[in-house]
Amino acid sequence: MSREPRGRISSSERRPGKAGRAAKNSGDQEPMMAIVHGVLPPREVLLRFIADHPQQASKRELAKAFGLKGESRVELKNLLRELEEDGMVQKSRKSLIRPGALPPIAVLDITTRDKDGGLIGRPTEWPEENGVAPAVMIKQSSSPAGRNGKGKAPVAGMGDRILAKIFPAVDRGGPAYTARIIRVIDKRLAATMGVFRETPGGGGRLMPIERRGEEMVIDPDYTGDAKDGDLVEVEVARLGRFGLPRAKVLSVVGSVASEKAISMIAIHAHGIPHVFPAATIAEADAAKAATMSHREDWRSLPLITIDPADAKDHDDAVYAELDPSPDNPGGVIVTVAIADVSWYVRPGSALDREALKRGNSVYFPDRVVPMLPERISNDLCSLKEGVDRPALAVRMIFSKEGRKAGHTFHRIMMKSAAKLSYQQAQAAIDGKPDDKTGPMLEPILKPLWHAYEVMRRGRDRRQPLELDMPERKILLKPDGTVDRVFVPARLDAHKLIEEMMIQANVAAAETLEKKRQVLIYRIHDGPTLAKQEVLREFLATLGISLAKGGNVRANSFNGILAKADGTAHQTMVNEMVLRSQSQAIYSPDNIGHFGLNLMKYAHFTSPIRRYADLIVHRALVGSLGFGEGGITPDEEATLDDIAAEISTFERRAMAAERETVDRLIAHHLAGRVGEEFEARVGGVTKSGLFVTLPDYGADGFIPISTLGSDYFIYDEAHQALTGEKTGLGFRLGDSVTVRLAEAIPLAGALRFEMLSDGRAMPTAVRSFHKATRRNKTPARKAPGTRPPRGRR
Repeated sequence: MSREPRGRISSSERRPGKAGRAAKNSGDQEPMMAIVHGVLPPREVLLRFIADHPQQASKRELAKAFGLKGESRVELKNLLRELEEDGMVQKSRKSLIRPGALPPIAVLDITTRDKDGGLIGRPTEWPEENGVAPAVMIKQSSSPAGRNGKGKAPVAGMGDRILAKIFPAVDRGGPAYTARIIRVIDKRLAATMGVFRETPGGGGRLMPIERRGEEMVIDPDYTGDAKDGDLVEVEVARLGRFGLPRAKVLSVVGSVASEKAISMIAIHAHGIPHVFPAATIAEADAAKAATMSHREDWRSLPLITIDPADAKDHDDAVYAELDPSPDNPGGVIVTVAIADVSWYVRPGSALDREALKRGNSVYFPDRVVPMLPERISNDLCSLKEGVDRPALAVRMIFSKEGRKAGHTFHRIMMKSAAKLSYQQAQAAIDGKPDDKTGPMLEPILKPLWHAYEVMRRGRDRRQPLELDMPERKILLKPDGTVDRVFVPARLDAHKLIEEMMIQANVAAAETLEKKRQVLIYRIHDGPTLAKQEVLREFLATLGISLAKGGNVRANSFNGILAKADGTAHQTMVNEMVLRSQSQAIYSPDNIGHFGLNLMKYAHFTSPIRRYADLIVHRALVGSLGFGEGGITPDEEATLDDIAAEISTFERRAMAAERETVDRLIAHHLAGRVGEEFEARVGGVTKSGLFVTLPDYGADGFIPISTLGSDYFIYDEAHQALTGEKTGLGFRLGDSVTVRLAEAIPLAGALRFEMLSDGRAMPTAVRSFHKATRRNKTPARKAPGTRPPRGRR
């Protein structure tokens, strides 16, 4: 998304009640536009108001600001829909924002100061396609009291990460935004990381690990304990007008050759807390086993856990049986029990503060950075086989058609009857039970599979989005290097647990809504009209249609995927449908979950590794009168902020996990520069092609300047680069042969050269290019331009 120029509005627009008052132009100021109270404003005025008043940019607030009632509100709704379809505005939580604009609440990293010493921050997560992240002026409170005069005002400094309220800047000569600090999330996150290389005569150089990083000089007095090849954290000691920046070593992370160095790069680069404070560990170590207070005794119920073979914590257990009620012939009762983390992690405790700071556990190929200490996650809250453990359980009744007839929640004490792996449970159902699963087959496993068959009927009728995107896993050697990359089999055992967890999450949201209890939902908005249009144009090149309008449902995409199934375009269509989707987030305001095709959905089933689930557990405990550990009024009042934080932390974890995989694969292939590989075009841009090596799960870049002597033109609708003279080119999904030209392991970057000649583009694509040649931005980079070194 490109950034739109920001406008300024007049005082009459800030005070809609002063109708017809227009500002005079002076100097080089742009003309101000008058508005009339009670009359639908022109598009330009509405867009300026949204840009300058993001806190008033919901449909309701816009109608109120412009004094619109009755038919005028309907006209406003239609105008906003048109603006969204044209890509002029987009949804952000409850509000509308201009494309490329910051949302009303954002997480910022304070990275520098202005000439007057004021703090400047930038958004922690910012899509690369939006260009450079915008600068934000941080406004420190001049009052010793905090918001509403209560408590101390939060104070931030250089390197801190903050949650902030965002406002458009009044002074157009400085940063585009200002921010008021809501909360300081973490301290000193802006230190730079790199690899220390010794230089003759003492001192050294810092070699960057980021693709856009900068080399720095480290003077002999500032090397600390760093040795050649160490991964170090530094701060910039001096910026000069000439020469390289100078840095000072703050800490030595470890040798870059060590087995966990790769994941440590991502942990430090993204500021992921990975060392538990002493107070948190002490609190976890002092925790006592849960009591039977307010609990039902379900220890005789043969609940079992089914997890990956290498899982160390087990937070969900399942059981199923036929419904004995004559009113529900052929129906089933499904019980899902989830570890009762809310008993141990109380609001405001040291454990709670650290869990919120982390937001979720982060999973790397070589390690896990847990949300909670092992004493809690792997011991007291892990549903271990044959051990008494506290849990929150939901008992759900389904008809034989897979429709849920009702559910109830219980706070229980349970004892897991068995710990099974997915493969172990599946093998038993497939006729190959072992000594452990053999006795469980008839009384436990077969009823579970029967219940899944019943629930699947309901899922098939609901028709959630069914993307076929195989997930690759990396298997490491003992030294931490890559052994192999593989796609694990997708078993019915996986699908069984997934569907039971989904239904438990639905039940949690429904119960809390019925109790009028505020909560954090897991929401997923439908694709924007602009993204739908891009997908529609692309599908048209394949002879596949997508209906126009704002009422697209998940099953609309399933029809498209079904048409592409088994064709040469299957992978390409799946990827384009995935790209058209919005990102799921957490919010106390419910808009439903588009992908799952559910109106009420909240994360409940993984409180060991997700803070959102812990909040839902506390809400259930409090609203159902289950005793200690319920949600507090202070928590309820800050759910907006909590949802914004944990949504950001989730994106942080995903980025760190992805970058670690990139670096591991780049290390794995670094010794194979010059070799040829079979690849698939996974992305098409004006700058070149992104290609994927299916056998390795590796992604790399081919600069357009290396594709050949023809003039290549980029066409977004067809996802193609086509030679103007030859008509040969490349499209998303094409199978090609490439040569590895460069590997930069620490940056996780691979650069390839194209060996395939390309294929003849469809006539429609070539005609499109000829018709739009004059209006197209040249895709090929100018001679002498240095090609980008890496992906994304």
